[in-house]
Amino acid sequence: MNVGVISMFPSQELSFFIGKFLVSPSARVTEAGDYAPSVSIRRGQGTHTHDKVFRFTRRFASHRSAVNYAIREGRSLVVATSA
Repeated sequence: MNVGVISMFPSQELSFFIGKFLVSPSARVTEAGDYAPSVSIRRGQGTHTHDKVFRFTRRFASHRSAVNYAIREGRSLVVATSA
């Protein structure tokens, strides 16, 4: 049986820029078997990089749903930060 591994680290393929911010959504499997979304929001370069990671309490039945939630929340957080 081939079991897929789901990384708790953000996937570069899912990362995207909003202005000067790099948004990297992610999801991990919890002990209960559901998925916990999170998002990393990074700005700056080199030694001036600032990265915030937000972990959400909401849980999802699928990895895709959790990542989609992280994407929506990441966009909202960047918009709120930029305002």
